[in-house]
Order: sequence, then structure tokens, then C-alpha cells
Amino acid sequence: MNCKEKYNEWLSFADSDTKAELLTVSGNEREIEDRFYKELAFGTGGLRGIMGAGTNRMNKYTVGKATLGLADYLKSKFSGEIKIAVAYDSRNNSAFFAETAADIFANCGFKVFLYEMLVPVPALSFTTSYLGCNAGVMITASHNPKEYNGYKVYDDKGCQLCTDDAENAIGYINRITDFSKIPFGNENRSNITMLGEETLGAFIDAVKTQSLYNKKSDLKVVYTPLHGTGNIPVRRVISEFNVTVVKEQEMPDGNFSTVRSPNPEEEDALTLAIEKAAETDADLVLGTDPDCDRVGIAVKDKNGEYVLFTGNQTGALLVQFVLEMKKNTLNKKSTLVKTIVTSELGANIGRKYGLNVDETLTGFKYIGDKINQYEASGEKEFVIGYEESYGYLVGTHARDKDAVVSSMLICQMAAWHKAHGKTLIDALNDIYSEYGYYLDSLDSFVLKGKDGAEKINSLMSYFRENGLSLFTNLKEIIDCSKGIGDLPRENVIKYIWNDESWIAVRPSGTEPKIKVYYSIKSQNRESAEIKLAEIKKVIGNIINR
Repeated sequence: MNCKEKYNEWLSFADSDTKAELLTVSGNEREIEDRFYKELAFGTGGLRGIMGAGTNRMNKYTVGKATLGLADYLKSKFSGEIKIAVAYDSRNNSAFFAETAADIFANCGFKVFLYEMLVPVPALSFTTSYLGCNAGVMITASHNPKEYNGYKVYDDKGCQLCTDDAENAIGYINRITDFSKIPFGNENRSNITMLGEETLGAFIDAVKTQSLYNKKSDLKVVYTPLHGTGNIPVRRVISEFNVTVVKEQEMPDGNFSTVRSPNPEEEDALTLAIEKAAETDADLVLGTDPDCDRVGIAVKDKNGEYVLFTGNQTGALLVQFVLEMKKNTLNKKSTLVKTIVTSELGANIGRKYGLNVDETLTGFKYIGDKINQYEASGEKEFVIGYEESYGYLVGTHARDKDAVVSSMLICQMAAWHKAHGKTLIDALNDIYSEYGYYLDSLDSFVLKGKDGAEKINSLMSYFRENGLSLFTNLKEIIDCSKGIGDLPRENVIKYIWNDESWIAVRPSGTEPKIKVYYSIKSQNRESAEIKLAEIKKVIGNIINR
């Protein structure tokens, strides 16, 4: 069917609210095309899209289709009673989508564990394994703008579905073509068990087992949950410090009304927190995203100004701190895991401490899958994993990035350095002195709709076909679409220079963007900035032509 036929089909079966929304775009061919030109697909972060009516939107029906397809997939994989955990974040419609999914699973005969309040992503990851579930579902769109929501699926270990499992689940989801067959309704609520403080408390207890430095400290912290799920769990694990919460951003708000974007990767996301830190003379600023799997920080420098850290910088500092605290328990199996678009700085620190370093594709699910592999084989032991996009994990209580445990360890790390007369800025400069200067950057080019998707494909082809002519002094070009080692195939191109600098280009798996990652190694910041500017000029000319 073409877009208009799909539009008319939806008008024939949809509920009154959905029909009313669709009728508002009647005659708007471009809007109808954008809503129906494709189905939402699983990317690096699962199902994710703008909320609204249509096959290319997050709504009751696309959530219902994904849920029924997932239920069919789980029935094909497991016999006997099937158990599934469901949770949600602070976004608009998250609770509704979670209840919709829970009801459908219950109507399919599953035993469902549904959180009665919003919780972080890592809590759902933990809960899935903790309660012995076959799978888990988290309703979240992470750090995306307020118009988005999403649907993440976890395996029985609490790891997001990776390539083979995701493809198999998608196969079952795609078989659902008759929306009238989706078992909406709450007639089997007896199959649903509500979860609350007891299970969340077990997660927090598991996080606390990763504590590494507990000496009394006068460290002053300003924390913002950015209207999300981190408020309660993060404050519990950093309560030993002098913590001030940004009141304007403390409570859940699906409109994220105080920020342009609730993403700690964005410079302005921590503006209010930095203002509060200046008022209180805080040492450290922490900000977690709505589903509390990412954390960004800012640190006061010697002039009293607050300096924002990149994900790579925080990751390198965490690697050094964790390994220094654990150095007497490390062994030949101890392993650090990073993604292919994460700086080599943390990896080089890990190597100095004798760790194995494994690399995965972009997406923390691949790091979680490494933990699963290590536990199955016994050949390696997971110590720390991280990615440049502000996601970190220490411990195996979760199989996804965890801003709760990360916030705790970042505060302890800052306190440990403060006890030695240093700030995290000082500590980072010490690392640069030993390992060389690394300058990291990320450009995201938004290309919306069908035309945007086509341009992204065209750009990836261009970079793939013209790489050697774009830059000089290249050591190699890695095309992950051809398969690299034991990594799954993925649409990523990485250019590596002789001095270990690199860039990587990939389409976003969750947003209409093409992303360019830069990691420049040099003797100092000035020379790194010159090289970065030259490379960015080439990239910008290609994308904006």
C-alpha cells in the first residue's frame, strides 16, 4: 500500500482520538507521507519515534504491534510460564504506553511485573534479571526531545536485544498486519504484579555494592535530574555528600519545560545547575537524562568557572579511578569494553593497568552483550564499559549504561581527588601529560523525513566511495558494513590517521541524523584544534553542499 492507502486504512479502524488527529492532516500530502512512508524500526536504542498517529509514529497501535509481535517471539523461544518486566520514564504517554504493553502481555497469558512509578533504565535492566524474567520492556526515548517516545526490549539477562535476537523479534513484529487482532483491554489484570519500593530498593542496594571510596568528604555537589527518573535513586546513592538539587528540574515533566533538550551532551542542558553551583560554590555539577542512563558533569576550575566535560573525558577519569581503586583485585581476565566511536584515551589507561580491551559497535547493548558472553565463557571478567555519549557501567547488576552507579562513582572520584588536593580538571590534565592530548567532538546533522533519509543514504555512499580522496595521511579506512572481526555489520565508516587521530561517520539509529565523531590526538590543545577545524570544514562542505 502507498502512504495514502495506509492513511485511509487507519481511518477505518482507529479509535476516535486517533481518527481526530489523522483528520487534522487530511489533504496534507507531505505530512501523510511522513507519518506513513515507513514502519518504526529497531535501531541502536530499540523502537523510537515522534508521538502521534501513523505507522512512523509512537502510538497505541505501534506499541501494540511491537508488543504482540514480541509476545509471539517469546512464545517461540520459551516454553512454560513466560515472565516479563515493564517500566517507564517521565515522558508524556510513557505510563500509558507501559500499561498498554502490560495489558497486552497479560492478555497473551504472560506473568507481568509492572512498576507503579517511573524508574531509570538501569533499574528495569536489573529487575529483568533479578525477578527471573524472560524479557523486559522499558518505555523511554532517553534524551530525545519532548516529541519522542520509545520502546526498548531486554533479554533475560537485562541486556537490550542485539542483532540476531532483534532481527528475530522484528520478524514476528512485522507479521502483525491486522491491528484489530491486537488484544487491547485490561480483562486479565490478575496476571499483572505491581512493583514498587522493594524492587527499586534492591536495585539501589546492588548499585551501592560498587562503592569504591567512602571516606568522609566536604565535596559539594549540585545535581539535576532534568525532570526525569534519576531524582530519587541518584540522591540516595550520593546522600553522603553535600548535595543541592536544582528545584526547577526536580520533578517529572514530560515537556522538559526548563531546557531546550534534556540531553546532558548539550552544553545548555546544565545551565540552571551551573548557575546553582555558582551560588553555592559547589565543586561538581551532575546532570542525568530523563531515563537516567547518561550523566554529564561540570567542574569548578581555579578561577571559579565551571568547565563542562565530554563523555570521553569523564570516561577516561572513571577508568583511571576505578582501576586504581581495584588494582589489587585485577587479574588477567579483567576487561574494559568501549565502542568504536569512543576515544582511545580510556582504553590506553586500561592497557597500562593490564586490562584486556574489547571494542564493540555503537550502542550500549553491545557492551551488555559482551558481559553476557564473558559470563557464558568464563574467559574474561567485565570491569568497566563506557561510550563517548555519556554512558558508563561499573558492575554487572545491569547490562545497560547506568547513570545511578556512575553518579555515585563520579562523586566518590571527585572526593578522592579533592582529598589529594586536586580537582577533576587537575586529574584530567595529569592524564593528558602522561598519555597525550585528546580532543573529541561530535557533529549531528538533522535530515528529517523521507527526503532526509534518502540524503543520509546518499551521504554514506559518498563517504564510502571517496574516502581516500577526502583526507591526507590516512593510515586506514574501516568500513563496518563489510564486517570487522567478530562485530556485526553496521553502517559506520571510520577514517584513522597515522597519528592515531580518527573520525567516524554513521546514521543515528534513533533520530533522523547523520553523526560525525572526531577524536584528534596531538601534543597540545592548540594544535589539536587546528586539525579539528580543518577536518570539520571538509565534512561540513560535503554535508551542506
